[in-house]
Amino acid sequence: MSQNASPQQTDGQILSDEIVPPGAPWGRVIPRGSILRIIDLEGCQAVDFLCYNAADPSERYNAADTMKIQGNIFLAKGTKLYSGLGRVLFTVIEDTCGNHDTIAGCCSAESNVVRYGKTNTPNCRDNFLQILGEFGLGKKDIVSNVNFFMSVPVHPDGAMAVSDGVSKPGDYVDLQAEMDVLATISNCPQIYNPANAYNPTPIRVLVIQPYSSSQSGKPQSRQDGCGV
Repeated sequence: MSQNASPQQTDGQILSDEIVPPGAPWGRVIPRGSILRIIDLEGCQAVDFLCYNAADPSERYNAADTMKIQGNIFLAKGTKLYSGLGRVLFTVIEDTCGNHDTIAGCCSAESNVVRYGKTNTPNCRDNFLQILGEFGLGKKDIVSNVNFFMSVPVHPDGAMAVSDGVSKPGDYVDLQAEMDVLATISNCPQIYNPANAYNPTPIRVLVIQPYSSSQSGKPQSRQDGCGV
């Protein structure tokens, strides 16, 4: 799919529309009620994701609570991403892939040495450090993350591993912000396992402000978030 292809239909005003290159980070504050759409342009591209209460980033995505409260280790349409305070940061309101990981975490320079014997590798942890630094955050703020479009099946005996992705070109996930949320992405650069089919590719990220039903299709006034 072309990087300049029209986005899927949007019932709202597009506040931001960006292509994130392979291996690059992205971050922005998503205003409450707005939709973050992540599009896998070419398919089989893992997207590492962390999110925080924009007003108080010490409140952030909690993987364990998200899984426990909903009784499922995978994300799909209808999943709520909970903070450690039991509040919802995002709700998954649309999902054309249906296979998103919550347990494998992000790749790092250190884990690439241990797992693959490779040194000085591009990695998601460094990407998170880079983008979080632009919002005044750092190492202590990196927690267990979501991996959109990444397939990590778990077998009855507990065995798990990153497997071939199942997302198709143009698959997307829509996340609606339940408060002002700082959303950060590492468009995964991993080439030593099949998370990205050994070939990292670009993604497209949109921020959409839905039209209010009371405005008969007219966009609401814009609420700009800070972003990069």
